[in-house]
Amino acid sequence: MDYRSLGRTGLKVSPLCMGTMQFGWSADELTSFSVLSRALDDGLNFIDTADIYSRWVEGNPGGVSEQIIGRWMKQAGVPRDRLVLATKVRGRMGDGPNDEGLSRAHIMQAVDNSLRRLQTDYIDLYQTHWPDDGTPIEETLQALDELIESGKVRYIGCSNYAAWQVVQSLWVSEKLGLERFSCIQPHYNLISRAEFERELKSVCVAFGIGVIPYSPLAGGFLTGKYRKDKALPASVRAKGLRHAFTDANYSLIEKMDAIGKQHNASISQVALAWMLADSAISSPIIGPNTVAQWADNKGALEVKLSGEEVTMLKDATRWQESEEE
Repeated sequence: MDYRSLGRTGLKVSPLCMGTMQFGWSADELTSFSVLSRALDDGLNFIDTADIYSRWVEGNPGGVSEQIIGRWMKQAGVPRDRLVLATKVRGRMGDGPNDEGLSRAHIMQAVDNSLRRLQTDYIDLYQTHWPDDGTPIEETLQALDELIESGKVRYIGCSNYAAWQVVQSLWVSEKLGLERFSCIQPHYNLISRAEFERELKSVCVAFGIGVIPYSPLAGGFLTGKYRKDKALPASVRAKGLRHAFTDANYSLIEKMDAIGKQHNASISQVALAWMLADSAISSPIIGPNTVAQWADNKGALEVKLSGEEVTMLKDATRWQESEEE
């Protein structure tokens, strides 16, 4: 597996990152262990989680994904230095007034709780899950800088930030002499391009910020499981994807299917290969529920799209009349 630098840092990460929102939710603990072990054997070293995973599920208090990862590392005897562990802070983890947000108070408590659940002494990449308008960015960055100084955290990043918020954070870090965000985790895929490409991508390229997009398969739409001529399954996920069920997107799936046949690849592999062909992307975050799904995701690393094929997919998902690539 060819490892990549995370932004302008010297940290090497696998070209696919194991997202773990599904652990303890749509994938039980035993299955989660199997997926993690197979991925590790195959060379993956980058794992992303968050403290709130999966607090939205009834009976799930949050922190379950982190706990599963921690137990897997211990039970499987995984050397800590083989992994790049990333987690996130921001969401509500209790009923108290300081049990959410990006204040120093919440960050300091949340990081200790994440370390305990992950059963580790340090977090490789600690990320702000989304902005907190109620806390000055100076306070957040100073707290994160203190975590690096203490050795609890090695790198910091952000998720779901607009371009101006990233630039603001970089300016504050430089002004105050603080550690800066090394990467960002944006929502990005072939059918949701404008959110990242309009401004944020240029900022990341200009300032050497690593990009680890989440939902690269658009919640399952870019696997090809939903087709225009097939009845939609009566599932919560299908209901949440209704915005994607357009003639243009169904036409895209047909084009991806044709490209896939040229490479003996699945539609999901084509979607990931398209993203991996972009030098601005460090490591897309995937979320396999099974070992078989991981094997399919990993197969994308062998798919090398031609320039013509990349352009074809860009043209099929063009989000403005005169798009600058």
